[in-house]
Amino acid sequence: MTTERQAVGAYGERVAARYLQEAGLVVLHRNWRCPDGELDLVLRDGDVLVFCEVKTRRTDLFGTPAEAVTRDKVRKLRHLASRWLQETGLHARSVRFDVVEVLPQPRGEAEVMHLPSAF
Repeated sequence: MTTERQAVGAYGERVAARYLQEAGLVVLHRNWRCPDGELDLVLRDGDVLVFCEVKTRRTDLFGTPAEAVTRDKVRKLRHLASRWLQETGLHARSVRFDVVEVLPQPRGEAEVMHLPSAF
């Protein structure tokens, strides 16, 4: 991944984390990594544990950011969530998988769309 793409992704994750915190969610982990991959955000929403994939795009020429969460990506995220639960030993009444789309704007704040229970 290029440095520019990494910077855009990191920006989107910061924006998404702030947006979700302002909505009342509590960030437990950012960029949790293991040999199998990475979870962008792990949060708690009341009694619900939330695994959140953040997708940032500068344009929608190739579709919405959420459309980049393919069937294979969903499978991988579910595996990573299972691994996170095993490694941390944390449990929750229920688990949810969200997507947050971030579209940076030329001027002003980025557009943010939170898609709870996206998959």
